[in-house]
Amino acid sequence: MIKFISTEDTLNVRSLVLREGLDPELCRFEGDDDQFSFHLGYFKDSILVCIASFHQQGSEGFNGMGYQLRGMATLPAYQGAGIGNQLVNFSIIYLRGQKSNYLWCNARKLAFRFYTGLGFEFISEEFDIPGIGPHRAMYLKIQ
Repeated sequence: MIKFISTEDTLNVRSLVLREGLDPELCRFEGDDDQFSFHLGYFKDSILVCIASFHQQGSEGFNGMGYQLRGMATLPAYQGAGIGNQLVNFSIIYLRGQKSNYLWCNARKLAFRFYTGLGFEFISEEFDIPGIGPHRAMYLKIQ
């Protein structure tokens, strides 16, 4: 089941999957609590197994309202089951209803295939985020 969740709900999964066990309180992102930001969670048997955060934030060179997808993470035991795919597809439908024009993200190298499978396109060359690793910016037109 997919639900809207709070910033606090995302922190433990971010810590475990994205930040190698860093103190969850240090896994907050700038913009998490902005008025138009939202977070989604996928629950399996009442366990939060997948999360993603969405910040209203444009990307240079694109017109209209854009959202940045941040902090997408699925607990290791649930990866590869299509849960992340369902979560992103839910967000696309929701964002279309909010009149958003596009969704973009800075995707980790390990997730390139996941995002291209959802229809995202590369919009940058590879770059490194210190302490996290190689990424590329990716874009998906919503409407």
